[in-house]
Amino acid sequence: MGIHRIRRIFQAPSAPLRAGSCGSCLIIFLLFLIAIPSYAQTGQDWWYTLELGKKSFREGSYGDALLHFEDARRQRRAMYERMEKDMIDFLSLTPVRRLSNSLDKVDAFARERRYDGASAALDEAYFRFPKADFSDSAIAVLEALGRMKNYPEAEYWIGETYRVEGELSLALAQYQKVWDQRDSLEQKAFETDIMYKIANVHKTLQDYYNMERKLLGVLDQDALWSTGDGADISVRTSEHNAQNAFARNAMRRTLENEGVGRFLALYRYINMPVEQAHRLLGLYYYASGRHHNALEHLMFAFLIQSSVIIEEVIRHDFDFEFSSLDGLMPYINRFSLISDYVNTVDFYRTAYYLGCSLHVNGKTPAARTLWSFLAFHAPAGEWQNRARSQLRQPQVERIVERP
Repeated sequence: MGIHRIRRIFQAPSAPLRAGSCGSCLIIFLLFLIAIPSYAQTGQDWWYTLELGKKSFREGSYGDALLHFEDARRQRRAMYERMEKDMIDFLSLTPVRRLSNSLDKVDAFARERRYDGASAALDEAYFRFPKADFSDSAIAVLEALGRMKNYPEAEYWIGETYRVEGELSLALAQYQKVWDQRDSLEQKAFETDIMYKIANVHKTLQDYYNMERKLLGVLDQDALWSTGDGADISVRTSEHNAQNAFARNAMRRTLENEGVGRFLALYRYINMPVEQAHRLLGLYYYASGRHHNALEHLMFAFLIQSSVIIEEVIRHDFDFEFSSLDGLMPYINRFSLISDYVNTVDFYRTAYYLGCSLHVNGKTPAARTLWSFLAFHAPAGEWQNRARSQLRQPQVERIVERP
């Protein structure tokens, strides 16, 4: 008996109670109250099992976590396979076949004739997708149920478990499976995270060719980079209100010839999902001697990072107006949210190698501006020391380790 049938029983007219029957009726009523949650959860346990797996994962119990994730995957598949079968059996009925695949008519028939399995399948499809997406096609619902058998979130966590246990090849296979099943993801933005996971495993395995390909795939989301569409870029002066393809070249010329201060005064570009791809590609291209490509990607990474920092500063101080990198430092040091972001995106490292890329491409004055900023304002340590060394004697930085 399903939850819908229980609801109908509760909604049905009740017969008058005879004397002496109250005790037994009360017991039956209490049994129904106890049973309802279990019926409601039938077939829906997969999400709860996944959460149990995440809990075990966080606690370091990776064996238990893996079992939970595999159980969640199996439970979800079993649920949707049952719904798929119920729909196939229902759609195979002769009276239903006469309804010419009209979803509205099929839905009405299922509910009027009390085909609970088919009705539950339809309700699940409507819960997962807007009904309008099916274009009044019952077959489209059946196809959707087939796709929903996949559980990419569980596949992802299985991959995470393999990764932390050092089984990188197995982890990579799982991440690829998630990518193949991305149409079933509940949060489409998660696709970018999967691409980064795949790229980082390739990086760890020193498969730089596939790392590069996957990171370039992330940049398909960067309209300014991939198509020259500058809809997301804010140009601060009308002189740069030119065609979008020209905007990228204008940005680079401004950076190279007028320096980082002018560059950041003119442009803002916030596209956080692609920042890491630009940064990693820039570092990779610099390490592999492709300095022209390195400059372009590091410029974008640095612009996105700086734009985020500047906008956050403005949020705290509405009167703030950017004039130089030096003016940002008091805010970076004052607000933990900004300083945490600076560390997360390797802001100082990005600035250093952007300077190195400018120098290698013959734009040493612009490079010296970045190195001077780091020499005086970066936290004591690697990037401050390297910047001071470059100011004394600029040279092509030799990177032994890939990014």
